[in-house]
Amino acid sequence: MVAEAQVTPDGLLGDHGRLGKRAVTLIQAEHLPVIAALAGREVSAADLRRNIVVSGLNLTAAREFGLRIGDVELSLTVPCAPCSRMETVLGAGGYNAMRGHGGWCAEVLSGGVLPTGAEVTVLL
Repeated sequence: MVAEAQVTPDGLLGDHGRLGKRAVTLIQAEHLPVIAALAGREVSAADLRRNIVVSGLNLTAAREFGLRIGDVELSLTVPCAPCSRMETVLGAGGYNAMRGHGGWCAEVLSGGVLPTGAEVTVLL
């Protein structure tokens, strides 16, 4: 975890992510213990290669509106589906543990500073 990240239209500075609709990945904190239980091991957002962890907000319900986190505005674009790499990271069954719990990919609408603990606001 970092204290803050700089976000550009291309995603997080220093990240290995993709451009456009998959520039940033988000996951709900509430899904981490579910994935851990299904995988039979401790799991972190870093293990799952997710950039941003949010809590107390249903990302699927917010997808129609977008989010503001700190100075950053994001448009949720597509579910962040698990990849075969999860079998290596989480062990046998890792891919299935992630199904339905992988979070969302997002496009950056406006960049800026993204501090840890920033309030998440749904754009209406």
